[in-house]
Amino acid sequence: MNDLYKLITRYFTKELETTNKSVYDLFKWKNVSVHIVDYKTNKTIFSREDLEFPDFYSQNACNIIASKYFRQSGVPNTPGYERSMKEITHRLVNFWTTYALEQGLINKENSQIFYDELAFALLNQMWAPNSPQWFNTGLKLSYNISKESEGHFYYDEDLGKTLQSKDAYTRTQGSACFINKIEDKLLGPGSITDLITTETRLFKLGSGTGTNFSNIRALDEPLSGGGKSSGLMSFLKVLDRNAGAIKSGGTTRRAAKMVCLDYNHPEIMDFITWKSREEQKVRDLGKMGYDIGFEGEAYETVSGQNANNSVRFSDEFMKKATTNSDETILLKGRKTDAVNREISVKELWDSFNESSWNCADPAPQFDDTINAWHTSPAGEDGVYDTRHNRINASNPCSEYHFLDDTACNLASINIRKFYDEHKKAFDLDALTHLTALIQVVLDTTIYQGQFPTEEIARKSFMFRTTGLGIANTGSTLMAMAIPYDSEEGRTISAALMGIVTGYSYYVSSLMAEKVGAFPKFDINKEYMLRVIRNHSRAAGALSGSFENLNYTPLKVNHSILNDLSLNTLSETLKTSWNLAYSHGSEIGFRNAQVTVIAPTGTIALAMDCDTTSIEPFFSHIVWKNLSGGGYMKLVNSTIKTALENLCYSSAEISSIISYIDENGKIEGAPYLNKNHYSIFDTANKSSGGSRFISPMGHVKMVAALTPFVSGAISKTVNLPNDAKVEDFKEVHEEAWKLGVKCIALYRDGSKVSQPLNVSLDGTTKSLESMNYKELLDYAKSLENKIKNIPSKIDVSSEIIPEGHHKVKCNNCGSEQIVPNGTCSLCLVCGSTSGCS
Repeated sequence: MNDLYKLITRYFTKELETTNKSVYDLFKWKNVSVHIVDYKTNKTIFSREDLEFPDFYSQNACNIIASKYFRQSGVPNTPGYERSMKEITHRLVNFWTTYALEQGLINKENSQIFYDELAFALLNQMWAPNSPQWFNTGLKLSYNISKESEGHFYYDEDLGKTLQSKDAYTRTQGSACFINKIEDKLLGPGSITDLITTETRLFKLGSGTGTNFSNIRALDEPLSGGGKSSGLMSFLKVLDRNAGAIKSGGTTRRAAKMVCLDYNHPEIMDFITWKSREEQKVRDLGKMGYDIGFEGEAYETVSGQNANNSVRFSDEFMKKATTNSDETILLKGRKTDAVNREISVKELWDSFNESSWNCADPAPQFDDTINAWHTSPAGEDGVYDTRHNRINASNPCSEYHFLDDTACNLASINIRKFYDEHKKAFDLDALTHLTALIQVVLDTTIYQGQFPTEEIARKSFMFRTTGLGIANTGSTLMAMAIPYDSEEGRTISAALMGIVTGYSYYVSSLMAEKVGAFPKFDINKEYMLRVIRNHSRAAGALSGSFENLNYTPLKVNHSILNDLSLNTLSETLKTSWNLAYSHGSEIGFRNAQVTVIAPTGTIALAMDCDTTSIEPFFSHIVWKNLSGGGYMKLVNSTIKTALENLCYSSAEISSIISYIDENGKIEGAPYLNKNHYSIFDTANKSSGGSRFISPMGHVKMVAALTPFVSGAISKTVNLPNDAKVEDFKEVHEEAWKLGVKCIALYRDGSKVSQPLNVSLDGTTKSLESMNYKELLDYAKSLENKIKNIPSKIDVSSEIIPEGHHKVKCNNCGSEQIVPNGTCSLCLVCGSTSGCS
């Protein structure tokens, strides 16, 4: 069936073939009230009555979609705003259908099928596009909402040049992820000040951006007009302040930004210790009585808090670092040798790990591993592997890695929707069917997209990267009664992601057959096919040795799949990659990249996912929003599913659930076989428990999936408060050895204000680490104890890690904040610090 049009069939909406119903008639609907309260002030910050959603949506999903994604003004209906999931679904799907038809990716005969299948899957919470699509797509087409152009551009294929958009909404700014280049100049295109403007435009429309700043000359390097440079760090602080002043997507979401720097820049040591120094200032300010909440005065006073920082390490450096080499490296001036200096590998590597341990920044990006999977290393000019054709940076969450001045629009599939808990099998026909539909959507978003600069518009057209990923992986594994940290768990997850990527490349080749490969495919053909072959070998679809890799990637163990009676998963994986390589090598590909794994923060909650991205469960306890406001504590419902899968009786399951509800942990639960404990392991220790997924369990999961992703995986590894610097060093080094492209580590309590609700250890806060206000509260609590009155604050019973201060959501004030990829996510209102 090597014809794109033949893939557009009715799979989810077969009922519509024989009835006069619309796709919206396939769902039962309910009226919902949404009230979101600021937990700091108890004031209502969002309230809507009589909203319409499918009847199976949780209150949490309704809250998030209504407050984050429904258009709040300019809608030509009676209330003047979107009030129904039908409206927003039509706004999105109608746009994609209209322009997929115009582009030639679908035809008139199957356009209604395309519309119905996409709408059904979206309404059924089977997938979701990234947030900028919800914000911006279809506003002009569906509602005739018009606004002056905000300086966006698009590439006109017929004219062969970049044009400025005529207005803000005819085309969509649907991309979440951007990588911007910067040149070593103050003014003009590509300059430092130009980047400030570009980043501002991106933050305003809800997107994130990353840049490698290694081109910027170092402190004291000479300037062309005389004098000396103020250095890289001075300009990073300016850009950081700009990001802090801009709220993302026109909401109270913080701007999302990534700062990358090569390990051999002369200011690398100042960059490495930057956030660590600033975090210490916050601690000191806290002791003086300043508010140390993340939106408080202390953090507002210091610099560097509005970006994720990463250091780009080469294989050459890592080989020396992992052998405790006494060698030195040369930190090279950008314009002159006068600022060159040597530094020992050990000093730099130790400082990096100590800073990461101290404040969770910076994180590593392994440059040679990233570029070994680069599908377009000849860029536009055919010069292989030169600096401007290498991958130099990523987006803020580290899942999108590609050429400078490119963009990527993302989407994620709720993988649990494809697992039948009764049949204990995956519906892989449904998964590949939806994968095909979404890739058409993502390419259409490029076709009718607009971008913040001329260069990004042009290069995004030339390479057409898309970023499909998966979510709810941890929930799916637990429902299957498979431990997250196991060979079985990693194999299943890798196979599922491998199918999504392999089939996406196959569909990309079918799109190329209809409307042409990405314009720079021919220049990069031999390199891209080499990458496709390496993916195929990891999937078991192709034999032979890996090419041009300095390590051996983890392969899917098909014996494990067969032993688990998942033979179809094994065969579909191999078939997907056989199709991708055979058809792609003959025709080419429409897209230079097709997949990433994003944090899926807000969109995961909109899909009612129990877990985000490829993350495991955070704890055994979840919080459910109530229709009248507030929330209630519940035991994670997937535990019951897993217990049923393990053949526990109803009475036994009831006793186990009650135990967890009362104790917050699973160890010691009645009737529960200790051999099953690992199935229920979570990212953090549960209250009073001792079990949690080891740091290497997370690293191995990322390593298992990395060979099946075009880009990378946004992932943070949580470590307990008592973890040592040496533990960070060990995890970082093992991640590099296993072929992980990038990873972030977070030690519980390492930031004064942190997104954690369940402590990884039971360390109580010492008097020495309390700030002035906390000391007063503690003194009052002692006075209350003396009077036999229940104390307001009893630090001896509080589980507060050293230096810990819970983050409050800057949108709703809730403390239900959890780590999510390299970002954080509010479980109450869905606000995220990420860009997806």
